[in-house]
Amino acid sequence: MALRNALMAALLQGEASGYDLAKEFDASVANFWMASPQQLYRELERMEGDGLITARVVEQERRPNKRLFSLTEAGYAAVRAYVTEPARPTAIRDELMVKVACADVGDLDAVRAAVAERMERARAKLDRYERLRQRLLAGRTEEQYVAEAERIGPYLTLLRGLAFERENLQWGEFALRTLERRAASREV
Repeated sequence: MALRNALMAALLQGEASGYDLAKEFDASVANFWMASPQQLYRELERMEGDGLITARVVEQERRPNKRLFSLTEAGYAAVRAYVTEPARPTAIRDELMVKVACADVGDLDAVRAAVAERMERARAKLDRYERLRQRLLAGRTEEQYVAEAERIGPYLTLLRGLAFERENLQWGEFALRTLERRAASREV
């Protein structure tokens, strides 16, 4: 998946500045796509050059002027075309998994610390995703939200992010217990 597809998905919410997109990316799209603000701005420039988005300048008195981006008709057509393409299987590149794979010949304490750190990040993401979920629901039940929401895609991806981080915690707990037992058996 190209970064531009994730940006176009974010712009389906409506017009946004690069700063707003970076914040939105971190709050919602980050559960399935990571990008630095610099990558976002470079891609926005390319997308504008390709006619997928348009930008308008909003003058501000006490701040620098900002550019607000929105999808063009060509951008909406690109989104529709993208949605019809087959989804490729996910390729996972996870440095932690490489460290865990080397645990038997490496420093078990360092590997356990890395797993614990991943679990802390998962907890932080879960908290952030749950706050976002509550904000989206706005006091409604999930059934009400699903029936009433103008757009359901962001909610479904948020639920996937929640499930992913819960699974990270479950795996982390198992891995820590297993590595603890392995360390204890080495000491005997």
